[in-house]
Amino acid sequence: MEGVISQEHSPAHASIVLGAMDFGTTVPEDTATAILDRFVELGGRWIDTADCYSFWNDPSGVGGQSEALLGRWLARRPGLRRQLLLSTKVRHQPLVPHRWPESAEGLSATAIRDGVRGSLERLGVDHVDLLWAHAEDRTVELRETVEAFGRLAAEGTVGRLGASNHATWRVERARAIAASLRLPGWTALQLRHSYVRPRPDTRLPDAGHQLISPQDLDLAAEEGLAVWAYSPLLRGSYVRSDRPLHEIYDHPGTGRRLDLLKTLADETGATANQLVLAWLLGSSPAVSPIVGVSSVGQLEEAMAAQALALDPAVLRRMDETG
Repeated sequence: MEGVISQEHSPAHASIVLGAMDFGTTVPEDTATAILDRFVELGGRWIDTADCYSFWNDPSGVGGQSEALLGRWLARRPGLRRQLLLSTKVRHQPLVPHRWPESAEGLSATAIRDGVRGSLERLGVDHVDLLWAHAEDRTVELRETVEAFGRLAAEGTVGRLGASNHATWRVERARAIAASLRLPGWTALQLRHSYVRPRPDTRLPDAGHQLISPQDLDLAAEEGLAVWAYSPLLRGSYVRSDRPLHEIYDHPGTGRRLDLLKTLADETGATANQLVLAWLLGSSPAVSPIVGVSSVGQLEEAMAAQALALDPAVLRRMDETG
């Protein structure tokens, strides 16, 4: 595999993040517990959830199932919390069952405080390591949102702060507001990102999802922001013939990138999924992929990508193919 695998490892600040969105709903507790235990055994640290996960899959019509399961898992493993980093989000939790988006909690100061309080109770912890604004809420003044986030960080209830599914200019404006208030600001971005890209100007089929843009990556590189990517494996479409890519990915560039993945998989023995994850980890700026899995086998495949440090020439080849 000379010329394909580099001896250099991915940057330390980028790693596989375990996405817990489906835990407690479509992924039952015993399976989720096995995945979580194996994640820790494999050296995983970051677990990502949200207060609204997963209201659309639960008969109650409200979220919290993922956080509650994580809380039960942590309670059965005293001391484990010190080894892990927890990430959660506020914005989308329905306040009225089965009434979303009209009853979504939003990003007012009160909603943020109440949302975080609920998350801490379900998780059974006294702080989270990263709190995200799950999406924009333009019905609330940005200063109010920024101040509420900053005060939670200043008091130690949360560690870092991040913006998910936000326009680049809103992130930078929020950071300027936080600086003017002398409060902690957003230092992380979470957006949808994968190796293949939709056709320009097409609408994603998933409501609220926002693709990462060159401006986001430029901002992150210039300001040293962490970048997390959700849906990096496109629900298995890279490796499963029963899950074809959505029609928005139907353009010549997709075919060329998929062909390259097949070539590299033949050369390296890695799976297409692992190559995509390794590409994200090796990108500049480096990107932490959030991987949602429903079995221990899927987790092990994903985690193995962290040892697949692609040669810079291969990364350039992957970037330039399209």
